[in-house]
Amino acid sequence: MRRLLLIILVLLVGLGFTARLFYLQVINDSYASLSINNALKIKYEIPQRGYIFDRNGKLLVANQPSYDVMVIMKELKPFDTVEFCSILHITKEKLKKQLTKAKNYSTRLPYVIVPQLTKGEYAYLQEKMYKYEGFHIQKRSLRDYNTKSASNILGYISEVNDYILKKKPKFKSGDLIGLQGVEGQYDSILRGIKGVKYFQKDRFNREIGSYKSGKIDTLAVRGKDLTLTIDIDLQEYGEKLMQNKRGGIVAIEPSTGEILTLVTAPSYDPDLLVGRKRSPNFTKMHYDSISKPLFDRGLLAQYPPGSPFKTINALIALQENVITENDRFHCQHGYYYGRNRKMGCHVHASPLKLKEGIAVSCNAYFAQVYRKIIEKYDTPREGITRWRNHLRSFGLGGFLGYDLPIGGPGRIPTADYYDKIYPQKNWRGVTTLSNAIGQGEVITTPIQLANMTAAIANRGYYYTPHVLKALDGKPNIDVRFIEKRKTTIDSIHFEKVIDGMEQVFTKGTAYFLQVPDITICGKTGTSENFTKINGKRTQLTDHSIFIAFAPKENPKIALAVFVENGYWGARYAGRIASLMIEKYLKGKITMKHLEDWVLTHDLQEEYAKPYSGKPFKINQ
Repeated sequence: MRRLLLIILVLLVGLGFTARLFYLQVINDSYASLSINNALKIKYEIPQRGYIFDRNGKLLVANQPSYDVMVIMKELKPFDTVEFCSILHITKEKLKKQLTKAKNYSTRLPYVIVPQLTKGEYAYLQEKMYKYEGFHIQKRSLRDYNTKSASNILGYISEVNDYILKKKPKFKSGDLIGLQGVEGQYDSILRGIKGVKYFQKDRFNREIGSYKSGKIDTLAVRGKDLTLTIDIDLQEYGEKLMQNKRGGIVAIEPSTGEILTLVTAPSYDPDLLVGRKRSPNFTKMHYDSISKPLFDRGLLAQYPPGSPFKTINALIALQENVITENDRFHCQHGYYYGRNRKMGCHVHASPLKLKEGIAVSCNAYFAQVYRKIIEKYDTPREGITRWRNHLRSFGLGGFLGYDLPIGGPGRIPTADYYDKIYPQKNWRGVTTLSNAIGQGEVITTPIQLANMTAAIANRGYYYTPHVLKALDGKPNIDVRFIEKRKTTIDSIHFEKVIDGMEQVFTKGTAYFLQVPDITICGKTGTSENFTKINGKRTQLTDHSIFIAFAPKENPKIALAVFVENGYWGARYAGRIASLMIEKYLKGKITMKHLEDWVLTHDLQEEYAKPYSGKPFKINQ
C-alpha cells in the first residue's frame, strides 16, 4: 500500500513538472519572446499620416520629411560627445539628460535623443553616423500646411510625453500623436499602422540579416485622408475680417449640419506648431493670457446671447399660446416693473406686434412676452422648467455632440439654480426678467447660437454640427450626424418669427446691411460685458452679436458672429455677417464699402483699456 502511494506521488509530481514545462514552452511565449528580443533588432517604419482636404477638395494638410536621432542604450559605444552635440546644436547637459531618460525607458528599445532634424542637419549627420555606434536615424513625416488659417480646426501633432506613454502603452518613445482639432479627434484614423522589420543579431550584437527572411515583417499602412466640411476660402476670409478683433464666427449648412467655418480670433499660423519650433511657440501662446490664441472662442467662449435670444422667446410664447403674432405691447422707452425698476429700450413706435418687436429689438415687448411664458403656470418653478425644456430642444445649455474634442456647455438656468440664488425661494418671473433679452443667467457659445439659427432656418429641426465629410474620398458620416433633431416648437410658428427676422434687414436694426439679390433673415444683439478690476465688478464696452441665415427659402448658410467689446450688434458683427453670407453665396464681395470699413477698423485700443467707462447702450 505504501509502495503504491509512493508511486502515485512520484507520478503526480512528474505530471506537474511536465504540465509546467508544456505551459512554459508551448502555451506561454513570454520567455521565448524575451530570448528572441535579445537576438533580434526591431526597426519600425513610420507610415505617412493621412492628408486633410476641405469640402471642395483643396489640400489643407500634407506631409514633409523629418528625421529623428534614436539610441539603443545596450548598443551604445563611447563616442565624441563634443562633436556629436555640435552637429545637433544641443548642449552636453541636454544630451546627458536624454541618455538618462533613454536608459530609464529601456536599454533594448530605441529612444528619441533629438527629434525632427532638418534636411541639412540630417545630410551632415548621415555622413558621420559610422562614428556613433548605438545611434541611428529614423525617418518619419511632419505636417506641411497649405493654409495659414484654421489652426483651431486642424489641431497639431506632438511627440508623446511620459504621461501618454504610461496611459497608452501601445505608443513608443518618439511616436507622434494628434492633439486638438481633427488631428486629435481622428488621430487613430490619420495615423495609420506602423510597419515592423526584424533583423537577426550575432553574439557580438551585429546585424547579420533579416529574421526568417522577412517572413514576419509587416509593411506600414498609410493613414486615411480626411475631407472636412470646412470651406477654406470662407474660413480664411472670416479670419481676415476678424484681424485685430476678438471673438468668433461659426457658420453651418442648415440642411446637413456641416460646419462651414469655425473662426476664432486671435488665432495663429498652424505652421508655428511644427517641428522643434513647436515647443517654444506653444509655450509662448499658452502663457498669453490676454489674446489667448490657443483658446477657441467659437467652441469655448461663453457669452450672454443678447437680443438674438428674443427669437427663441418669441417661438416659445407662440407654442405656449400666450401670445399671437398680432398682440400688441406698449414700450415707454423701456419696461417698468417692481418698485421703480426699469428695463431700458431705445426709441421706436409703440405699441408693437411680433414682427415689429423683432425688427426693432424692443426690450419692453419681450419682457412682457417672457412674463407671460413664466406666469402661465401656477408656480414660477414650473414656468422656468417648461421654458427651459423648449430651449434645450434647440441644443442650448449643453454640449451639442459635435466631432471636435473641446467645447463649453453654456447655461440655461433651472429652477434649482434660482433656489440656490434665492434661498427663501421667493423668486418670481420678474426676478428672472433679464432672460427675456438674453442677459442675466443665460450663457451660450457661438456654435450653440449658430446651431439655434440653423434650427430656425429649418423651421424646427437641426442636424448635429460636425466637421468630417468623407474618409479617403468616400462619405463616412456617423449616424448621429444624419439624425434629424426636432425642437419642441411646431413648424407653423416659425414663419412668423422668420418674417420678423427678415424685417430686421428691410426696416429694422440692420437695414443698412442688406446684400443685393440675397434675402437675409437675422437678428442684431448687444451683450453686456462685465469684469472684475481690483476686485470690483466693472462694466466694459458691450459685445457685438449677430445671427443670420440666407436665403430665406432653402437656406444654404446659418451663422453666428461674436465680436468682443464691439459696441452693438450691427456695428461689427452685423457687417461681418453680411460679408460672410455674400462671400459664400456669391463667391465674391460687391459691398466693398462694407468690407473696407471692417478691414480698416479694429478694437486694439478698446482691448488695451482697463476700463472703458460707461458704454453706449442701444440694446439691440
